[in-house]
Amino acid sequence: MLISIVICSYNRASYIGDALTSLYEQSSGLDHFEAIIVDNNSTDNTTEVFNAWRASHPLGNFTYTTETQQGASYARNTGAKLAKGTWLCFMDDDAVATEHYVKNIIRHIQDQPFIVGFGGRIIPKYVPAEPKWMSYYVSSLVGNFDYAPTACAFENGKYPLESNMIVSKAIYDQIGGFNTALPGVVGTLRIGGEGKELFFKIMALGHAIYYDPAICVHHVVEVKKLTSEYMYRVASGIGRGEKTRTKTISQKAYLLKIVEYLFKLSASVLLGIKYALQGTPAKSWPVIQFRIDALKGLLL
Repeated sequence: MLISIVICSYNRASYIGDALTSLYEQSSGLDHFEAIIVDNNSTDNTTEVFNAWRASHPLGNFTYTTETQQGASYARNTGAKLAKGTWLCFMDDDAVATEHYVKNIIRHIQDQPFIVGFGGRIIPKYVPAEPKWMSYYVSSLVGNFDYAPTACAFENGKYPLESNMIVSKAIYDQIGGFNTALPGVVGTLRIGGEGKELFFKIMALGHAIYYDPAICVHHVVEVKKLTSEYMYRVASGIGRGEKTRTKTISQKAYLLKIVEYLFKLSASVLLGIKYALQGTPAKSWPVIQFRIDALKGLLL
């Protein structure tokens, strides 16, 4: 088995079927990968949805398991322990893989046998439509990710996002998997940055991390859920995760991160003014609020 695709699921019964079907219908066929679905304490009918889906899609290797410790890092680590593949691919439960997703992962591995980690493009699928206040900078909070038009190495501290990242199982095991001090979402609290720390650890070992836009998923974004409370939880979770990550390094690293966030807040004010002058004032405040909320998470 070459690839183990791990999908951690929490109350996404409405979307998990589409995610699984997108894998079932891969142009590569079903022989090159397994899919491991880790139910992370869902309270909806995720189990029933999976069972019904599996009954109508009996081919391939699709495994369903549970992880009772809340948090994506715990769930991903559980999936990785069960994985039989030499490569781990992490995809979200509300993502839909494009037709050649697995085929392009295999191609990337074969074309660059020296790599140990890479990621791909994430395209938001707004339901019902992209809100007028959404901008390129704020869209990163809902998973929008398009690093470069062609395959290349990440530079300047950039890295793949969690909903579309691939890593060698050998290097994953070497660094100890995801840091559970950065669990992701736990109840109403978010402590993010688990993917960032994972790849930073790999980079610290001297490895380059790559990006390939052909490895692409569409990520469902329900616009009705993009409330101010939700956006605060995501943005502050980024800051909260950076607080945990940098303090583990040193107090100096934490203080430097505060300076960086203050700079980004200043830049967001200028960007907000630019949006207003360009005739799109609806985009002005959200980009500033994003940086305020992230700073709050970093400081509180």
